[in-house]
Amino acid sequence: MAKITLVDDDENIVTSVSLALESHGHTVKAYFDGAAGLAALENEPPDLAILDVKMPRMDGMEVLRRLRRTSDMPVIILTSKDEEIDEILGFNLGADDYMHKPFSQRLLIERVKAVLRRAGVEGEEPAPAAVGAEGSRAIKRGKLTLDPARHDCLWEGKPVKLTVTEFLLLQSLAQRPGFVKSRDNLMDAAYDDQVYVDDRTIDSHIKRMRKKFRDVDPEFDAIETLYGVGYRYRET
Repeated sequence: MAKITLVDDDENIVTSVSLALESHGHTVKAYFDGAAGLAALENEPPDLAILDVKMPRMDGMEVLRRLRRTSDMPVIILTSKDEEIDEILGFNLGADDYMHKPFSQRLLIERVKAVLRRAGVEGEEPAPAAVGAEGSRAIKRGKLTLDPARHDCLWEGKPVKLTVTEFLLLQSLAQRPGFVKSRDNLMDAAYDDQVYVDDRTIDSHIKRMRKKFRDVDPEFDAIETLYGVGYRYRET
């Protein structure tokens, strides 16, 4: 199954979550502080990282921020905090999902399944789409090239590193340039049914995605916001 790195300073959580994940066939490596976890994530990138927020030496948000400089691996954030601003910060930094402690092991397993499935790395290879299916073939829209099979995104030939969620959102928009996608449409495109996110989560992902493109091209304006309606891709 998948290789998962778990970083949390609570030994009880590390033990219980590791056992739950391993019972589903995953291989788990655990670290008890942020600095050690970041080093492991950079040296031996797993299929998925699960990060606690409050940890010694380096908190989970800082680990995520540094990780996103070089990697788009899927990340689930765990936190005992219940403040909305922490969740928004996590998504702004590029988290793919977010869970509040205490949580049920069953729900965590479902979230892990969902994120891995979206990344195409859980268990067996994802079922192949029909030849020529819209979701599987490469998309060329003006300066943008998206290759879902390779999870490659290029803007004017330059690579843009997107997380799994960002890639799925952009793919949904780019498939039909000029057509408006509501936030609900985009939620359906990027998340499984058992994962609930609100409008602000989609907005956070779009904001972060725009920043990545503007790091490559300061004039990037292909993703348009229609306030109160949704987003659309404007082919350039």
